[in-house]
Amino acid sequence: MGISTLADFIAETVERGKVVEVGIGFQLKVALRLKELGYDVLAVDWNEKAVENARKAGINAVRDNIFSPRLELYKGARAIYSVRPTPEIVASILRLGDALGVPVYMVLLSGDPRPHGMKLVNFRGLAIYVYIPGEK
Repeated sequence: MGISTLADFIAETVERGKVVEVGIGFQLKVALRLKELGYDVLAVDWNEKAVENARKAGINAVRDNIFSPRLELYKGARAIYSVRPTPEIVASILRLGDALGVPVYMVLLSGDPRPHGMKLVNFRGLAIYVYIPGEK
């Protein structure tokens, strides 16, 4: 079980099309795996070096501020996901999911608090937090 297991979960859950990784940083495994599986992946980060790194790996990547996102970048997304987001950006990622009306999937660091409104799913031993807008 590796972090790329998240890509397999998304592939079993989300119809092929555009998916967005928020806060890609320098961890490209999930985005690359999703590309292999036929998804149109958009990677977003505030750090220009992370964006450049993703682009060099062949991933469509843009710089954006998740606290004030440019919604046009995310248009057409079927889902949003984030791998080990810092706790301070989690609420903004969930708000983006609400604004777009799409599910949000997160893999958190083991000591991070569980985000309000997310349910925990164990997929092949990987703890994935799932948020579906409008679902209680």
